[in-house]
Amino acid sequence: MIYIIPKPTDTPNDNSTGMVMSELNKMGISFKTLDLSSVDPFDLPVTGATIWACGIKQDGVQFELLKALEMENRVINSTDAIATCASKVTTTAKMFNVGAPSPDTCFTNDKKIVQKFVEGHGGKAVYKPVYGFDGNGIYMFHSADEIKEEPPYYVQEYVKNDRDYRIFVIGNKAVGAIKRESAHLTHNIHQGGFGCAVDVDKEIAEASEAAARAVNIDYCGVDLLPLEDGGYTVLEVNGTPNWHCMSAPIPKLLAEYLVEQDKLGRR
Repeated sequence: MIYIIPKPTDTPNDNSTGMVMSELNKMGISFKTLDLSSVDPFDLPVTGATIWACGIKQDGVQFELLKALEMENRVINSTDAIATCASKVTTTAKMFNVGAPSPDTCFTNDKKIVQKFVEGHGGKAVYKPVYGFDGNGIYMFHSADEIKEEPPYYVQEYVKNDRDYRIFVIGNKAVGAIKRESAHLTHNIHQGGFGCAVDVDKEIAEASEAAARAVNIDYCGVDLLPLEDGGYTVLEVNGTPNWHCMSAPIPKLLAEYLVEQDKLGRR
């Protein structure tokens, strides 16, 4: 049986959960919704099911409830994958571990080490919050003294660009992509970026699929930067991605994936 935990931020005009539910209905697949806030982690209401959480509140409580459900159910995405994607440090470490392309990165409590990193990368680098999202709190700096946040510091080399790409990956297969452009350092839609659908070429597929495998996730949004000498580098992996501006039928593909995984779980 498939259970669906609706995304807390869904609205009538932007209902990601509802889109996938609609596709399941078209397929004639039975499913139930599950109110995560009502779950008692010590007396689970569901066992032996496939549970899809389109999104959860970032309050710590819902993550723990989802983790409890995972003891007796197949949860998509897994809590380990969600936690990995939430941390830029863990995500980047996994990229380097498997040889997936990623910008040179420094993580430290020491501003002297940050300064040495900046000097070794042409006198500029990019500061990012470890647990940031939607491009918030990201900025370029030229000296460690410009960083006003408290440690630890997660900084990356600056990769010259005028755009980035968000790739939707399901079951380790890149199925859709958008190009995002803006006049800013970050090109996120939430930061005023403009997105348009693009084809998934071989290099985009290889880079994004390698990133998805590295974090061991069912589906994700992989953010890539194009490199001046060709190819792409992985910026981050989003464990609860939306599919704004994509022309690919993501809700249908997600619905089909849930049905497939549910069947595998019952064999």
